[in-house]
Amino acid sequence: MSNFVVSARKYRPRRFEDVVGQQHVAQTLKNALATDHVAHAFLFCGPRGVGKTTCARILAKILNCENLSPEYEACNTCSSCKAFQEDASWNIFELDAASNNGVDHIRALVDQVRVPPQRGKYKVYIIDEVHMLSQGAFNAFLKTLEEPPPYAIFILATTEKHKIIPTILSRCQIFDFRRIGVADMVAHLQNICAQEGIDADEGALHIIAQKADGALRDALSIFDRITSASAGKKIRYEDVIENLNVLDYDYYFQITDALMAEDSASILHLFDQILRKGFEPEVFLVGLAEHLRNVLVCKVPATLDLLEVGESLSERYRRQAELAPTAFLLSALQFANDCDVNLKMARHKRLHVEMALLKMCYINRAVAAAETLEKKTPDVTEAHRQQAQGGNPGKSNAHESIAAPAQSVPVTNRAPVTVQHAPPIVHPPSTAHELNAEAMTALKSDLRLGLKRAEKVSLRLEDFEEAVAVEEIERAGRESRLSLDNAASEWRAFAETTPSPTLRQAMTGASLRLDDKTVVVTVGLTVHRALILEELTHLLDTLRTHLHDPAIKIRVELDEAKMAEAQAAAQPKRPLTTKEKLDKMREVNPLVADLLNRFDLKLDE
Repeated sequence: MSNFVVSARKYRPRRFEDVVGQQHVAQTLKNALATDHVAHAFLFCGPRGVGKTTCARILAKILNCENLSPEYEACNTCSSCKAFQEDASWNIFELDAASNNGVDHIRALVDQVRVPPQRGKYKVYIIDEVHMLSQGAFNAFLKTLEEPPPYAIFILATTEKHKIIPTILSRCQIFDFRRIGVADMVAHLQNICAQEGIDADEGALHIIAQKADGALRDALSIFDRITSASAGKKIRYEDVIENLNVLDYDYYFQITDALMAEDSASILHLFDQILRKGFEPEVFLVGLAEHLRNVLVCKVPATLDLLEVGESLSERYRRQAELAPTAFLLSALQFANDCDVNLKMARHKRLHVEMALLKMCYINRAVAAAETLEKKTPDVTEAHRQQAQGGNPGKSNAHESIAAPAQSVPVTNRAPVTVQHAPPIVHPPSTAHELNAEAMTALKSDLRLGLKRAEKVSLRLEDFEEAVAVEEIERAGRESRLSLDNAASEWRAFAETTPSPTLRQAMTGASLRLDDKTVVVTVGLTVHRALILEELTHLLDTLRTHLHDPAIKIRVELDEAKMAEAQAAAQPKRPLTTKEKLDKMREVNPLVADLLNRFDLKLDE
């Protein structure tokens, strides 16, 4: 049988100075030992695989060590340390609360605590996954945890601190363990490679550390797996990404270069290669967003320390950051984020991602067009401002007024509407047509991209006011259909089409009345009111669109009488007492009272 020992056990730290990434905890515990201020109960909490149980074992070993070093580390040579290393210590007990979570288990522990140690100073109890204890077990443990014997020390460990009751938390010194950084993991893995004689690429170790997500135990498990899969004593970057099914960084660098070069064909081919390798669109999109974030970080030297990659890869990021404009990176990140948010709802996920990539491809062109428009946009004349404010352009001395045909005016976040304009101001023919076309194109592009580029696209406030005024004129020309019957009809239609049966019941049972432009909805239950309020935005859009009235409002009220009836019906009925039953009988039949008086009958008290 093989004598192989996994790295997580073989290279488990035996001293506080060997603990990876938890120096704040180790130093605090060593200071407590130096000043003889060791508490009787500790709570180590944090994510999995970050060293909670390891630190608990080191502390337990130090407390019973017979020859402490000047740095307050265990000697590992005395009888107590040797017994601990051989799992033969009678003073250190480890309990798994996941399988010993009942009251009886804690009572057995309490009985065991009463027996003093035969050798050594302390009996140390390490309880792992303490949040798994039942409520009764916690209560049975409270008194012992608060006032234990002077020789008993408890070290509790948990990954879910929020599940522990406050009375337990208040009795412990709490230490929060952090996720271990990528750099610390890589240094630890390099140390293991040096001891094992393994030749490993730095980039490969970085991939392992990133895949571990802050848990060193996970990183060591992945390391063992890669070592077994690699030929000989070599770990190469290519072997790691193939074994862990990680997308190569090179794809993201190529796609980013193609995006800046507006090479849409290369982008689509690269994305097709990624899909053929078996990667899901979600994985690619998350990786691309992370890559763009890393490039953006490299734009500023002060943020280079936020880049968690190897030195060779870091240099490649810096070179690409020099070529990529900040506006391009921010816009591409916004596109990637929007695509990621909507990807779960998309039926054709590949097309959804391809559309996002094609939009990113032309960001630089959109930015250049906006800068060109900024240079070409002239000052708005006083006559133009009068027209936007609804004034009479015919009185302007700057330009001559003529009639213009109907045209489509885009309004922010609204569909284009076709109206008959008031006579506009005529600019010089050589620039007016060109400027209007470019301004509208830039505005549409800017709104689609979702970029807040007010400082670069110098569209005047009067232009927006004019567009809004045109739509308001069009709205005013449409006759409102608001009436109680029409509102009730649209209300019922919305209720029939909603997929939620509870919302349908709430809307069907509601009563409507009209108060000027406000549709007052009266319901009898607070839960029905909450359901309708959740759909208030969709209801308002439906009523305003179908009834041709943007001023419609909805107010949801509670019917106090119906609510009181519902509460009374929900309350359980109390059974009548004997005296109450007798009083009811007297009310129904007066002869009962005569019978009681004639025979001098009384109720037993």
